Amino acid sequence: MITYEASDSIAILTINRPQKKNALDLATLKELRTALMNARDDEQVKVIILTGAGNDSFCAGADLKGGSSSPVSYAEAFFRETDKASEQGLYIRMMDLTDLNIHKPLIAAINGYCLGGGLEIALQCDLKIASDNAIFGLPEAKVASIPAVLGLHRLLKAVPPAHAMKMALTGESIKAMKALDIGLISDIFSAQDLMPEALKIAQRISSNGPLATQAIKKLSKITGHLSDIDAQQITELYWGILRDTEDRIEGRQAFMEKRAPKYKGK
Repeated sequence: MITYEASDSIAILTINRPQKKNALDLATLKELRTALMNARDDEQVKVIILTGAGNDSFCAGADLKGGSSSPVSYAEAFFRETDKASEQGLYIRMMDLTDLNIHKPLIAAINGYCLGGGLEIALQCDLKIASDNAIFGLPEAKVASIPAVLGLHRLLKAVPPAHAMKMALTGESIKAMKALDIGLISDIFSAQDLMPEALKIAQRISSNGPLATQAIKKLSKITGHLSDIDAQQITELYWGILRDTEDRIEGRQAFMEKRAPKYKGK
């Protein structure tokens, strides 16, 4: 199940299956997507934090016992929409969050195991911070499979290719300090400090102009594959969109008056 808390412009979503190391079965994936959409559509929420219950696991991947068989052939499920396809064995589609169009900053607070589908979920977050006992890996090759939710694709973008390929080909895991060294995560904290520090980061983000933070996130997604010329043209358009907003005018005025700005998302 997923627990949902929202206050002070921050939504906290917790994967709450500690007895299963917060592994994702179909029901939990549906709840996760619903919770993310609720946070997306709540105008009071400016930042979303995703974490796992307890100190042992962020998410240990897909619940293999719940997804080891399919009631129909792959061809039959392939042409179904996401919900129907997932019920017919293609649960991996539920783990790809791109179709939810979440433009608000998403922080993964990773506590403990972050393996397989869990890492693939974390890789879709904009910031990744971890406790000092966190473990990261893509172990699919060990069970004769592959990371099915762009795990390798996103990992190759997140860390140097040599590290990404070693993780994927060997299926071996890395510890938090190694993940920090290669740039997979931005910060390490003790287990007890992880969520307080995640909230501090979220609060710093939420104090900024919400249209600007969403624009930064969207630019990071749509310009990475472009040439400098093309990326600059799109960046200029986004800058122009924000230029005359109430928030940008307020931000400049607050800066000159040496006070905290009061942003409205307008």
